[in-house]
Amino acid sequence: MTHANDARISTSPVTVEYEHLDGGAKVAVVSLNRPAKLNGLTMAMLRGLDDAAKTLRRDRDLRGVILAGEGASFCAGLDFGSVLKKPMDIVRAFAPNPLAGDGTNLFQRVCWEWRRLPVPVIAVVQGHCYGGGVQLALGADFRVTAADARWSVLEAKWGLIPDMSGARTLADHVGAEQARWLTMTGRELSGAEAVEVGLATEAVDSLDDANVRAREMLVELFGRSPDQLASTKALFNRAWRSPRATFRAERFEQAKLLLSENAARAREAALKKRPPNFVRRGTWAFRG
Repeated sequence: MTHANDARISTSPVTVEYEHLDGGAKVAVVSLNRPAKLNGLTMAMLRGLDDAAKTLRRDRDLRGVILAGEGASFCAGLDFGSVLKKPMDIVRAFAPNPLAGDGTNLFQRVCWEWRRLPVPVIAVVQGHCYGGGVQLALGADFRVTAADARWSVLEAKWGLIPDMSGARTLADHVGAEQARWLTMTGRELSGAEAVEVGLATEAVDSLDDANVRAREMLVELFGRSPDQLASTKALFNRAWRSPRATFRAERFEQAKLLLSENAARAREAALKKRPPNFVRRGTWAFRG
């Protein structure tokens, strides 16, 4: 497995760098870049994350994304001291976008957009993962955490609740009962404990190990059709509704896949017992 940095398309406080893994598969590393403040979220960072997700969504050659935090921490949550300096910015960011089908506002969108991105997204977590940081990590498909990282739904400390899509993503990963407990108490967990309750996917010894493991996971996923991965994400984003709506989503996604070039290539490769050679991810039909 090899990788090399190619380009930076965004500047501080959110950066986007490209790597190539497994013989050329294109991966974007989206990093929070405010290490001196434990990557506490500012309005500029929220806008940077939103812009990054929009840019990456249009890239059909992209095969995966890693969400990361520069320095000793992934993200210590919203930086209230910075954000409260401009109350009207909060008001504007809190208002939902009437043109968005999912009705998200900016705070929700910067976490939920990673679920809607049609490629696998893996968060690499170290140090502090608090409040909005937890919700950002839960927006990824998978989370690799250092065992000694600290996780907390810290909104409880401020008398608040998660409002960056966390109500949905917490319940998705840990179940409604555990989600209520973590939200009510703000209990702090280690990375290892986060895996035990379902917040994180895997715990490893160090940040270096987490970076290696995240890339190993992406390489494993690159053996599957990029269209199948996109449809899997789209399906599960809509699955927790009524049975009728869930079954309709299943039919819709499967019908698209049955007609796709990459599904034909996957079938041919399986029959001939050789690695598949996929084309680029499908077009608009595979939106999340």
